[in-house]
Amino acid sequence: MTTSNPAPPPPRRIRISLKDRQFAGLFWQIVVVGITVAIVAWLWSNTVHNLSVRRISTGFAFLGREAGMPITDTWIPYSPKDPYLRAFIVGLANTLRVAVIGIVLATVLGTIIGVARLSSNWLLARLAAVYVEVLRDIPLLLQLLFWYVLMQGLPAARAAWKPIEGVFLSNRGLILPSVPIEAGQLWVIGAAVIGLIAFHVVRKQLTARQLLDGRPRRIWPYALAFVIGLPMLTSLALGVSWTITKPELRGFNSVGGLTLAPEYFALLIALVTYTSAFIAEIVRSGIQSVHRGQWDAAMALGLRRGFVLQHIVMPQALRVIIPPMTSQYLNLTKNSSLAVAVGYQDIVSIANTTLNQTGQAIEAIAIIMLVFLTISLGISLFMNWYNARIALVER
Repeated sequence: MTTSNPAPPPPRRIRISLKDRQFAGLFWQIVVVGITVAIVAWLWSNTVHNLSVRRISTGFAFLGREAGMPITDTWIPYSPKDPYLRAFIVGLANTLRVAVIGIVLATVLGTIIGVARLSSNWLLARLAAVYVEVLRDIPLLLQLLFWYVLMQGLPAARAAWKPIEGVFLSNRGLILPSVPIEAGQLWVIGAAVIGLIAFHVVRKQLTARQLLDGRPRRIWPYALAFVIGLPMLTSLALGVSWTITKPELRGFNSVGGLTLAPEYFALLIALVTYTSAFIAEIVRSGIQSVHRGQWDAAMALGLRRGFVLQHIVMPQALRVIIPPMTSQYLNLTKNSSLAVAVGYQDIVSIANTTLNQTGQAIEAIAIIMLVFLTISLGISLFMNWYNARIALVER
């Protein structure tokens, strides 16, 4: 008796319909992307055609030509005989000088002002409130022009103010003592950075133990070993010599030291003071978002107010502070483009000069957009990573 194999089931038919939400979403995304690409391609071809009809050169070949523009304030070696690419690199470095140093100083100053606004000292709290309200309500451009005019109104270099030994303030800018940095000094600085990281890790562990058993631990021996001892041993092992170059007034100018040009100094002061006023309000609101019971419980355990603020309140307030703080960092970076108003040669100023000399308007503007987009995305990625790192984890 033979048994026949059962017939295979008929193949399933896959029906694709626009009523399917998943397929419809994918379909419309493809349509939107296609339309966007088509519009961009049409605009690009139309622009290239119009430029060729008017015999306007396009492309980035001009970056290899001699720039011929002087740049007075730069920490990177530069000569007018260098190509435009070198000039743009110098402009980028000048922009980063303002953005990075401005972010650090604005964060420190804004945090101090924000904490001062919550001080029990009536006079200190009122002064901090006046600082915030005044600087927030005056446009940044006016503040920048105010500081620049104030710098220009200072005495000449030969009659410069001397607030402390080795520091001169005149209409030529702020002149500070400097330390020549070479390869050996860089190794010592690297050791200092490693020491700071190690000290931060050890300090967190000691603080965690103190929160568990309430017994205070001495932190200063670790600070002495990692922050001071490690760089000192590195310096002695490499035989690094540290010399401080003090500026000297000679004739109508100064020689030696580190000079902060009046344009850079005015721009930095304006950006730091203006942005710190907003950061102060962010810090104040972040601290006030932590429930008052956290303060009361910590004070009932006999903990010092500074310890409570640093190790209990601030870690919780950071979850509220970080997102709006990111926006202020981005604003400071983009506001640095106002440097053109006082003649500081950042990436925008270099691009404007290049545009006038070469007529490469599209390329120059594209470089500016790319630079600020890259810096802003870098800041956003770092701050988002940090925000995710300190976020509460559900258990």
